[in-house]
Amino acid sequence: MLVDLQGPWSPIFGRLGLLLDVHYNNPVIFFAFQLVVVGGALLAFWLTCTNRWKWLWKDWLTTVDHKKLGIMYILVGLVMMFRGFSDAIMIRTQQAMAVGPDSPGILGAAHGYLPPYHFDQVFTAHGMIMILLAVTPILVGFMNIIMPIQIGARDMAYPYLNALGLWLTVVAAALVMIALFVGDFSHAGWVGLTPLTELPYSPGVGVDYYIWSIQLGSIGTTLGAVNLIATIIKMRAPGMTWGRLPIFTWTTLASNIIALTSFPVLGVALGLLTFDRYVGTHFFTADLGGNLMMYTNLFWIWGHPEVYFVVIPAFGFLSEIIPTFSEKPLFGYITMVLASMAIALVSWTVWLHHFFTMGASPGVNSYFSIATMLVGIPTGVKVFNWAFTMYRGRLRFPTPMLWALGSLFLLITGGMTGMMLSVPAINYLVHNSVFVIAHFHNMFLLIAYASFGAVAFWWPKVFGFRLDEKLGKLFFWLFTAGTLLVFIPMYTLGFMGMTRRLDYVAHTSWQPLLLLEMLGIALYTLSVLAFVAQLAVSIRDREKNRVTGSDAWETSRSVEWMTHTPPPFYNFAVTPVIHDRDEWAWRREHGLTSLVPDRYLDIHMPKNTAVPLIIGMLTLFFGFAMVWRIWWLAAASLIAIIVVMIIRSFDKDTDYIIPAAEVEKMEQEILSRAAGATGDTADAPIGGGAGGAYASRHAPSQSRKDT
Repeated sequence: MLVDLQGPWSPIFGRLGLLLDVHYNNPVIFFAFQLVVVGGALLAFWLTCTNRWKWLWKDWLTTVDHKKLGIMYILVGLVMMFRGFSDAIMIRTQQAMAVGPDSPGILGAAHGYLPPYHFDQVFTAHGMIMILLAVTPILVGFMNIIMPIQIGARDMAYPYLNALGLWLTVVAAALVMIALFVGDFSHAGWVGLTPLTELPYSPGVGVDYYIWSIQLGSIGTTLGAVNLIATIIKMRAPGMTWGRLPIFTWTTLASNIIALTSFPVLGVALGLLTFDRYVGTHFFTADLGGNLMMYTNLFWIWGHPEVYFVVIPAFGFLSEIIPTFSEKPLFGYITMVLASMAIALVSWTVWLHHFFTMGASPGVNSYFSIATMLVGIPTGVKVFNWAFTMYRGRLRFPTPMLWALGSLFLLITGGMTGMMLSVPAINYLVHNSVFVIAHFHNMFLLIAYASFGAVAFWWPKVFGFRLDEKLGKLFFWLFTAGTLLVFIPMYTLGFMGMTRRLDYVAHTSWQPLLLLEMLGIALYTLSVLAFVAQLAVSIRDREKNRVTGSDAWETSRSVEWMTHTPPPFYNFAVTPVIHDRDEWAWRREHGLTSLVPDRYLDIHMPKNTAVPLIIGMLTLFFGFAMVWRIWWLAAASLIAIIVVMIIRSFDKDTDYIIPAAEVEKMEQEILSRAAGATGDTADAPIGGGAGGAYASRHAPSQSRKDT
């Protein structure tokens, strides 16, 4: 039976009557609303003026091409990262302004400019967005774009499922953005701690937005994990044995094993919380037979593996970037693979270190302390291997390498502070302080550094032209200066006893360090402007910066550099045969870089479909209806989703064949354009691609035995 609710409710509009109570006179929200409306209007205006609506629908919204889906994943992540960064600016400015009893207050706040209830929503949204809707989609986007090409596949194992995963992620992001203007958001922290998220303590719709956005988004991530794992297992090119799998693909596999096994736990935790809020069960109500610690355990059983779910692909980025700009193979390939798998395994044994102070026995705390420290062993192996890769290498320092080195530095500092927190005695001292926050951000910043490096590294492959180096280095140094000025003071404030989530800071002696953090935030803001300028200038000068061969860096090593730049929608003219772990470096060494295969073959490809987008839109209606308890709309949306899925299951016209003659024609056009760009009339320029299914016929004996 549904629970009785406070406030208005009607059969037609559900709880939408609550909107009358929400603070729409808040200028901060009003400014954000104006920004979204103006931005959306400008985008629509541009699409109309350039006659691109058809292009948008045909080439992007209905696509199942893994590369385009990956780009859209990254765009969603970048948009949400901008939103999360805006929240971070608000958190830091509020804390810098609200210091001491005499600090003034504006906009209805006693101190600073954010009332406590609004501040609580801001830091909740910041944490949830940055982890689940910014970092996660960006990494999944890279996995989508790079991994299938890296194993010589034409697409993912399940292209339709891939598109569905993207649109469910978009739905999660859309619900969070809607919460900014229609209603409010959870104020219980990004971990959704019970009993704060239970109905008596959060009677509004904020927690419901939190529940449904994460629940729907995590379904999309789980679908993506199934697809990525199946693709790696089943879609590898001939000769791509496990011992030849590129290291980024290995990290993708390790990461998605974590996702596949951990996100369902989160789904269970949120499902039980949903029952508590909607039908009146008491799974987490301590005084009615429930146990609020059960939620905490379930959440962190997912939450800590999630940290490794996002950090392991970042290690994969470093393992691709550092060898390329060291002009050496990756040192210790086998140990790097084992280290990735070991981190994935150990990630399941450390969750309880998040509540060392809850009063567990010394034996329990000791176990989780040791388990946490064990993570340092495979991580240390990786650091040493990257260092040995650079040792006596011919090092170059373009922007991807700078980001990689910055990420390495952050990994060392974050790892050391993590070791400190794994000691229960130290954890008792700094628990819930901003020292923990600094460590946490330290680890996520290493992911950000690696991701920015990956953007600069693979951008030429995806779009066919390089990013502007000068502005890229300006972006890196501004971002690095911001990192130092924000997080060194934060570590210090943690040792001084400053706790997290403060909307008012009582100790005036902390203000200089808080102001220093503000200076760091200002530099971060400038770095974002530099990044935007880098993108704009690079797109403007794309002809000047165009890549003429397939290998933008000329020392790349793995399979994705064997095809055209940018890759055609079918990735390879013929499926390549793999001879070596660093296949592209091996082919370059043996002169097997021709773009022209011995003969062309028919290509089997999936058809575009609007079904994932339609299901996504219906899911958005369903999520919104569940948040506002508009039962008729929720039921109608759910029935429509089921009907669409049944109809889709009977559709047998889901793929098509590109005849070999047409493949050859398209290849010749690409080669002609490349020849035109280089002024070379040859039809098979060095630096090109596929090498063909018949490369093995010309290949010398293998230079390295499989392991």
